Amino acid sequence: VCGLPSSRFQFVPWHRLEQCEVTGDQLTCPRVREGPSEEEFHFREGRNFCLERGRRKRREEEGQSWEERLQENWENCLELNLSYQNLGDPYQRENFFRILRRLIRVEILQLIDNSLTDLSSVRLPRCKMLNLHRNQLVCLRQLPKLPAVEHLCLSENAISSLRGLGALGSSPLRSLNLTRNPVTFSRDYRAHVFSCLPNLEVLDGIPKLPGDSLPLRVKGPEPSRMCIIL
Repeated sequence: VCGLPSSRFQFVPWHRLEQCEVTGDQLTCPRVREGPSEEEFHFREGRNFCLERGRRKRREEEGQSWEERLQENWENCLELNLSYQNLGDPYQRENFFRILRRLIRVEILQLIDNSLTDLSSVRLPRCKMLNLHRNQLVCLRQLPKLPAVEHLCLSENAISSLRGLGALGSSPLRSLNLTRNPVTFSRDYRAHVFSCLPNLEVLDGIPKLPGDSLPLRVKGPEPSRMCIIL
């Protein structure tokens, strides 16, 4: 079946198009595209179409020229929205994390609804606002390194404990959203969070209350269920 003339550009990233001068930091909501299947890859390669090479990070980096890396320019991106990427393909996930690791200057980053489970290998040294709403994180240790974060949204994940929260204690974090996570039902939840985060001002959309500064209650022995009959 003969494809449309434009079909040869189906899997070509923007920085490989001729006479395209758009850089990555000029893209507001870039899409991490699904890669071609192996059959599609070999078929199109045999017809001399320009394709994104490689299925693995190492092969991808080797096939990327310095000109292409400079045109992507993720290192100078200050604000980026990578939400709703539907990362069902390994090729997509590899490119997604490759982009994240290059965001050394990003300050505002949206990663909503990407089914992310672990970002601990990522460091975002200048990120001030990170939105991870509706992902699949189960603990705070799966967060990226965030030394400069001020606003962090983790609503609608699967976080069930506050272990790892202390890692954010040295950051200037002022607002944290953990709504619709199992951990919000734990005992002394708010007091525990504020005790670990001295700079925190707002938790789950509610400013710090006087009761949030009370000492944590010490867990006592379980009450006896036995009845003594005299």
